[in-house]
Amino acid sequence: MTSRTQSSSVTRIGLISDTHNLVRPEALQYLAGCDAIIHAGDICNQAVLDALAKIAPVTAVRGNNDINEPVASLPTHAKLTVQQVTILVVHDIADVGGDPRREGIDVVVTGHSHKPAISERDGVLFVNPGSAGPRRFKLPISAGMLVIQGAHASATFDSLLT
Repeated sequence: MTSRTQSSSVTRIGLISDTHNLVRPEALQYLAGCDAIIHAGDICNQAVLDALAKIAPVTAVRGNNDINEPVASLPTHAKLTVQQVTILVVHDIADVGGDPRREGIDVVVTGHSHKPAISERDGVLFVNPGSAGPRRFKLPISAGMLVIQGAHASATFDSLLT
């Protein structure tokens, strides 16, 4: 008799936001090996997305500074399902609207504030990877990682500069 062990594969999604035309080598190194990348807006230049796409497929949304083509044509909201987890991506958390849990959203990824944060509200994981672009005030330069296995999602963020 043989036994089978069922295990869900692990999907690693790199989270980045507010690059503002800057592709830091530290960010590319941090994202290396990801299965996918989410950019939560304020890209400002297509070259940023092109550099990320060399690492993994990219889902990106338009931020308030994405005013020139082709990034100005990006959607303001993106929704994707990875394994059994549904992810909503918007630049500004104020644009989430409605009740994400009721809409079947498990994870919300945002940017805009440049402040990395992870919290859970009503069973929905909210993640802001912070800014990987030019330093603003005394905020850290950071990016995040979303790890999905089956219906479970967890997130971390890390400083890119020491």
